[in-house]
Formats: sequence, structure tokens, C-alpha cells
Amino acid sequence: MPNKEEKIAFEEAMERLEGIVSKLEKGDLPLDQSIEAFEKGASYVKICQEKLSDAEMRIEKIMKQKEQE
Repeated sequence: MPNKEEKIAFEEAMERLEGIVSKLEKGDLPLDQSIEAFEKGASYVKICQEKLSDAEMRIEKIMKQKEQE
């Protein structure tokens, strides 16, 4: 996905990913469209993982600051 997609909120990325998974699970898509949907889904997974990792680092930083107080 383009950088524009990386700026979407975690919740929106998850919603889009869930929609893609739902379409793939139905099995109605032709092979080419299934592959394209899978690629988009993989990019949303990456976005979500990055956002979760960032959130975890922020929480760890907050917790360390609280321990030092």
C-alpha cells in the first residue's frame, strides 16, 4: 500500500483487513482477485503490526517513567 495507507488509524486498517478476510473466506473471488485481496490484506497486517509495536513502545516508556518517579 502507498504511504497514504500507512497513515490510516489502526481501527480502520483492522476493519479493512476484516473485510478482506471475509471476502476471501467466502471463496467467491476469481484467483487473480483473491491474490490481489491477499496482497492488500498483507499490507494492512503490516500496518497494524507497526501501530501495535509503536503503542507497545510508548506504553513501555510510560511505565519506565512511572517507575522512576
